[in-house]
Amino acid sequence: MSKRKGTSVSENPNKRSRSVNESENAADSDQEDPILSNVRLPCSEVVSDAGIVESITLKNFMCHSLLGPFTFGSNVNFVVGNNGSKCGKSAVLTALIVALGGNAQATNRGSSLRGFVKEGESSADVSITLRNKGRDAYKPEVYGSAIILDLRITRDGLRTYKLRSKSGQLISTKKDELVSILDNFNIQVNNPVSVLTQEMSKYFLHSKGEGDKYKFFMKATQLEQMREDFIYIKTTKHLTEDKVEQHNIITFLEFKPFYLDCTKEDRYRSLASLDEMHTKLEELQKQMAWALVTEMEKDLEPMKEKLQADRRSTEKYDDKVNEWKNKVDEAEKKYKQVQEQLERITQQVQELQPKCAELKTESQKRNNLLKSSEVTVHRCKANLRDLEKDKTQLMSRIKDLKLSISQKTGAESKARAERIEQIQTELENLKHQISTVGQQIDQYQHAISRAKEEQGKMRREQEVLQRSIEANRRNLQTMESSRSNRLRRFGEQMPALLNAIQESHRRGHFKHRPRGPLGYLISLKDPELALAVEVCLKGQLLAFTCDNYEDEKVLQGLMAKMFQGGRRPSIITILICFVFCVRAVSHPSYPSVLQALEIEDPVVANCLIDQKGIESILLIKNRTEARRVMQSKSPPANCIHAFSKDGDQIFANRSYAAEQTRANYLSGDVEEEIRHLQRELENQKGQASRFQQQMRKLDDDVKQNEGLLRRAHQDQRTIKLQLELTDLQNVEEPQSEDLRPLEEDLHEIITKIKSKRTELDEGQAQMADLKGSYEKAEQEYKQHKECINTIAEEADSVKEDLSKTDQEVIKCKHHKKHYDEKRSAHLHNIQTLEGNLKSKEKEYEMSVAKAKEICLERVESRRSARSLDSEISRLKLKITSQKEQQGDREEIVRQYHEALESYKNMTQQMKNLNSFIKSLDSVMNHRLQAYAELRRFLSARCKYYFDSMLAQRGYSGSMIFDHKNETLSISVQPGQGNKADLSDMRSLSGGERSFSTVCFVLSLWAITEAPFRCLDEFDVYMDMVNRRISMDMMLKVAASQRYRQFIFLTPQNMSSVPESKIISILRLKDPDRGQRNTQRSEDEDQ
Repeated sequence: MSKRKGTSVSENPNKRSRSVNESENAADSDQEDPILSNVRLPCSEVVSDAGIVESITLKNFMCHSLLGPFTFGSNVNFVVGNNGSKCGKSAVLTALIVALGGNAQATNRGSSLRGFVKEGESSADVSITLRNKGRDAYKPEVYGSAIILDLRITRDGLRTYKLRSKSGQLISTKKDELVSILDNFNIQVNNPVSVLTQEMSKYFLHSKGEGDKYKFFMKATQLEQMREDFIYIKTTKHLTEDKVEQHNIITFLEFKPFYLDCTKEDRYRSLASLDEMHTKLEELQKQMAWALVTEMEKDLEPMKEKLQADRRSTEKYDDKVNEWKNKVDEAEKKYKQVQEQLERITQQVQELQPKCAELKTESQKRNNLLKSSEVTVHRCKANLRDLEKDKTQLMSRIKDLKLSISQKTGAESKARAERIEQIQTELENLKHQISTVGQQIDQYQHAISRAKEEQGKMRREQEVLQRSIEANRRNLQTMESSRSNRLRRFGEQMPALLNAIQESHRRGHFKHRPRGPLGYLISLKDPELALAVEVCLKGQLLAFTCDNYEDEKVLQGLMAKMFQGGRRPSIITILICFVFCVRAVSHPSYPSVLQALEIEDPVVANCLIDQKGIESILLIKNRTEARRVMQSKSPPANCIHAFSKDGDQIFANRSYAAEQTRANYLSGDVEEEIRHLQRELENQKGQASRFQQQMRKLDDDVKQNEGLLRRAHQDQRTIKLQLELTDLQNVEEPQSEDLRPLEEDLHEIITKIKSKRTELDEGQAQMADLKGSYEKAEQEYKQHKECINTIAEEADSVKEDLSKTDQEVIKCKHHKKHYDEKRSAHLHNIQTLEGNLKSKEKEYEMSVAKAKEICLERVESRRSARSLDSEISRLKLKITSQKEQQGDREEIVRQYHEALESYKNMTQQMKNLNSFIKSLDSVMNHRLQAYAELRRFLSARCKYYFDSMLAQRGYSGSMIFDHKNETLSISVQPGQGNKADLSDMRSLSGGERSFSTVCFVLSLWAITEAPFRCLDEFDVYMDMVNRRISMDMMLKVAASQRYRQFIFLTPQNMSSVPESKIISILRLKDPDRGQRNTQRSEDEDQ
């Protein structure tokens, strides 16, 4: 245990004395010890005492991003987790030791505190809540019923404490306050009985050396601390005695001559010795002169060493400056390469656009030709089918007529011929009607298709218009509400969000109050540039900025409540509080965005510089003038691009038109914006009304054409049916026997069929050629379009690379400037140091010259100049006094009496101090006797409890203390055997040795005092039988000591632990790698 200043047993008479009472009870009573009793105290009779651990939370500690909070029970706690999985058992124990004042070596997990900070993080945090109830509570009126201890460990290995009350109020940050709390609660994390780690157990308990076990016993009972205190007191006493002896000699030499100087003989002697005093004075002055030279030499030496060290370190600053200079050159070179690549891509897109439009026009033209050819081929096929049908009917008719000529008379043949002529005329009329109806059907279908295409286009335009109307309506509502509160222009929820931020900051949830929205914190010098600035900043106008990532998390929580289901403003975390511009543009006629804005808060300015580079963007009202300035041979230096007052963005080799036409957030005249939005809404509503009228007209046209199409189909079917009926009638009524007209018609039809087939073949060949030509043109257009899209996608990635490279250039220049300034400051310090050194050397030379004037040869002296000066002053006073002796005898006598009185007083003080030292010797002897008696008594009690613990399993054993040689020998006999057959613990099996170790630890528990005890993997080498017996023993001890807390870390699942209200089991899951929050499960038995 580390030495704690200013604490003793006598200073706090109300400290707990349970260990002393238990010791007296064990020594004076023959009754059974409480920890061996089967009787358990009711929960209502004993309440957990002050100092126990209520909860613990770890953040960025060891390999865990967040572990906990873990809530511990008042009595027995099992922390269960698999070994080697980094689930948190070791982290919990290590954090408990470090947070409660233990050093890194005590944890056996690292040599320094910096090793406990998670890789990649700047600090680790541990929070522990200690109970502060009962008669041993520490300042309960200040801290309340609990003390919250917050520890932060930085990457440099520094740790800071914050002690808070139950309500979270910060009480103290001093280590002395923590030491007082630990002393009050008797918490000793370095005591192996309070916290027994695996390594400590292996070193002491499982060690083969008997001296190690004795050291463990002494450390556990704090006898070792008492012995160290006695040694420290004895050493201090010897030092005090030496100082008293030296002081007696000095006092005697200084005061004795004064009280002896009262006789005439003494005055005569003093007059005779006046020359000797003058000689001595000269010698002292020589020593004084060269002592000053020696001291100046000592002062010059560290200055020279520091100057040499600073000169050597100058190379490091030069290396750093050169390193960042090279990085700046590389970043600028990369920026130039990316910019050239973007320009090449943009030029390729511009070169490909005209050809793409030309290919698209050619593809559409060939598609129209293909559709026209398809209509012609379709019509030819229909005509050919009709002709084939006519041919078949005529051939059948001629055959029938030939058959009937031989049967009928001439008169019947004449009538039949007339009938045939009449039918042929009707057939011609019907064929012409079929052709006309087919053309009408094609026209109706084409008209319906065009109308539906127009409907789809208008529906899309109507949807865009409707969205625009809704957006303008919302903007109008926002503008009307912003008449009384400008914040509402940035969203209806924005005033409530700012109120919530103000309230959270008042309650201390934020370290620094967030700033935002950024558009609310800036103002324009020229209102005409409102649209240009708004298009430039875009979403940053609604963004917020935070000082640190903890505040960002709190702000995200507030936004989640305010913007439920909607888009939230972005949050920018920036840690710089001064404005810096590395690549600012400067133009005599046109301002940059930074110059056009009035920004009072430097954090807001930094944020916009960092995010949008507003110091490198020009604002030029006239678009033509902007193009002339930006796209000339020598554009302004450090200028990325420019904006016109209409929001158009102009680069050095391209420009983009703005989609936005009005400023929504930065416009100054709210009433004018409201009137503009109202006029725009009226126009859009009129346009929507016209769209609806056109849509209704198109619906009517489609319905009308569909009705005409249905009637044309019906007419076509009717004409075909009539044609078939006529053929049937013609077959049923054979007429004239004159076959010549029919044969001529047949010949004509055959000729037409040949002609149509030729026309069909030509049409099909033409259609095939047109189809191939169209597919080829369409393929070329798609390939060209895909090429343009690919290049455009590449341009997007190059733009992103360009932005990142630009930020890298700014960052590298900022670091280079930083190291330039540090190097300049370093060189300035070297110059200052050289000046001081030269001044000191001049003073040294002057001092040497003066010393040589006093004494040519150097005089060495071990005394300091201050001591010599004091003695010279005393000697001068003495000489003056001696010279004035003959003039005033009463004054000399008075001085003598005063000196004599002072000498007597000093002599009496020395006597008192010597008496105190003697009394201290007596007290120390008594204390040493009490220490030996206490050591013997604790050894006896430890033997008794150890034998009792072993007897519960039927073991026997012995424990031999050799206080002279500082050894502890432990022997154990498993089972019922002769005590003479006792063997060393090293001959036992692993389980039996572990059980014996547990018995040893429990016996030490019984004779020591602590509010909580931690035991790490006590059962790792035990078999099931020994584990069950050891567990029962520890639970029995815990049940009898409800005022203490027990924390056991084990890889076992603890499923065999009996159910009890005093037992809590914390099960730690194996964490996923990279998961921020470690999942935990806590099972509390009822």
